[in-house]
Amino acid sequence: MLHAVNLTKKYQENLALDNLNLVIEPGDIYCLLGANGAGKSTTINLFLNFIAPTSGKAVIDQIEVSKDPQAIKKLIAYIPENLVLYNELSGLENLEYFVGLAGMKYQQDELVSFLQEAGLQSEAFKKRVKTYSKGMRQKIGVAMAIAKRAKVLLLDEPTSGLDPKASNEFSELLLRLSQQNVATLMATHDLFRAKETGTDIGIMKSGKLVEQLSTEEINHSDLEKLYLNHMNN
Repeated sequence: MLHAVNLTKKYQENLALDNLNLVIEPGDIYCLLGANGAGKSTTINLFLNFIAPTSGKAVIDQIEVSKDPQAIKKLIAYIPENLVLYNELSGLENLEYFVGLAGMKYQQDELVSFLQEAGLQSEAFKKRVKTYSKGMRQKIGVAMAIAKRAKVLLLDEPTSGLDPKASNEFSELLLRLSQQNVATLMATHDLFRAKETGTDIGIMKSGKLVEQLSTEEINHSDLEKLYLNHMNN
């Protein structure tokens, strides 16, 4: 579903991403770990076609991202660290507006069902988004992905700043989408959530993917030791 093939990004003399190769299949939740500047967000941005690769290619559903960005937009949903919504609109109105921009039109009961599936409390549907917590805002993003029937979910630090309960709820949403064969690539600093939620983990340092493993291969303690070992060397 998602392939990075010798994916490289340079900014003048700075090598932000160095020959990245990875494969993410439908149902996988691939968690990219690494310090700030490791190349995690660069990877996400290349798959989103926000930036162009210096060399190599990002491929989604056998389509090279840089060659057919319009086709790619139909396949993906993106949830950044801070999802931008219209504060004076309700959650329901934001959902209706953004799925409309994607060329989709739903009846109100269908939009409500997407919000319910995303786990937003029913009493919040018609409240202005300016009253929402960050976790509630992220659920609007998940509802957009569900409404769009996205095959791929790209996440850049989506649980940063969430309390443990909200973070756990977000992880449960990702697991449900995984069961629907959505392929997820998530950049995160949260080792615990990566282990609990992910199917696979990649550790990045200085633009390189220095470790790849299945979450079934390692426990929490050993993952932390492995991560710190890479960061300290």
